[in-house]
Amino acid sequence: MQHRRQHFHGHRHGGHGGGGHRQGGRGAHSTIDVRLLMNKVNSEAIIKEPEQIIKHKFEDFKIDPRIKSNIKMKGYMCPTPIQDQAIPVGLEGRDVIGLANTGTGKTAAFLIPLLNKMLNNRASRAIILAPTRELAMQIQDELREFAKGFNLNSVLCIGGSNIMQQIRGLKSHHNFVIGTPGRIIDFLKRKLLHLDYFDNVVLDEADRMVDMGFINDIRFILSKLPFVRQSFFFTATLEPKVEELIRQFLKNPVKISVKIRNTAANIEQDIVHVPQDRMEKLKVLVSLLNQPDFDKVLIFGRTKHGVEHVVRDLLRCGIKAESIHGNKSQNQRQRALQKFKKGEIQVLMATDVAARGLDISGVSHVINYDLPATYDDYVHRIGRTGRADKRGKALTFVTKN
Repeated sequence: MQHRRQHFHGHRHGGHGGGGHRQGGRGAHSTIDVRLLMNKVNSEAIIKEPEQIIKHKFEDFKIDPRIKSNIKMKGYMCPTPIQDQAIPVGLEGRDVIGLANTGTGKTAAFLIPLLNKMLNNRASRAIILAPTRELAMQIQDELREFAKGFNLNSVLCIGGSNIMQQIRGLKSHHNFVIGTPGRIIDFLKRKLLHLDYFDNVVLDEADRMVDMGFINDIRFILSKLPFVRQSFFFTATLEPKVEELIRQFLKNPVKISVKIRNTAANIEQDIVHVPQDRMEKLKVLVSLLNQPDFDKVLIFGRTKHGVEHVVRDLLRCGIKAESIHGNKSQNQRQRALQKFKKGEIQVLMATDVAARGLDISGVSHVINYDLPATYDDYVHRIGRTGRADKRGKALTFVTKN
């Protein structure tokens, strides 16, 4: 991919930085020990990573041949560890707790058993909850591919999108409702969505939803479901509030853990000491981005305004960059994501709205321009690179004392 390169010329403007000379806001209260952000990778380290034995092929699963055909069309041959273990349990109708890092193929682990159930019983319905709009949209995209030709309908219920279209979808027959807790609650309270007949529920990134303050919304939604149902909870961490939800709403669940370590062994992690001055810090970033191997870079900033300022400066330097954050409309966020996925831009800069669940292949580097608040946030940010056994690099900017 060709990028326009030119030397950095300082454009000073006051006030909003992309991190500035201090780590303000959430960054000011970061609980991270920076020594945890360094992990040099070599080929031996990758070889020594404990190997998880895959017991099945997709052909082995007792699922409808039409699902197997669509799986093959997607180019999937061998299940990931979470799929290998969760799909057979899900097919038995058991409740599942999946403990797995992001990027491990969790979506197929719940969609395949649910689709098989619905092909056997067209009256079955599922509600799938995700913490962010982007992840909800990604789940729907996956569903459409797995369910091609099945005549099973889904409704995407998220903010920032055409609400009338969503209402029309809810009023017509549907098997899947996929959405974020806020919009789902809105439809429940307006009596546009009724969960009495939903015999399946999925919480994807359950710990993230709890972190984002959705715990009471989740309890409310789950309380509206029938007592007899199948539940899939997927989470990267089993924090107390998630365990409380599990005790309250799951029945004799099977816990499946494929989480070997917090971060993938094939992500090289390091810190970059940067000056306190905002413009000098920006120069360090531009210098890195002008290196040849930084071809698809996801950068995380602390604030929406800070992200916008950094992206504007990068554009002035001839670096193709776009941003996604809460002030952007859903269409703007999707356009930026698509450009990044297709390689039309070199840099996508985001607030933590993008830190979970997004499946973007080939991200060469993740740069933490501002320190994340916690180590868990860090783990989820850098999980955007080093996916599908590819190598990746994660760099974290740390202000010099």
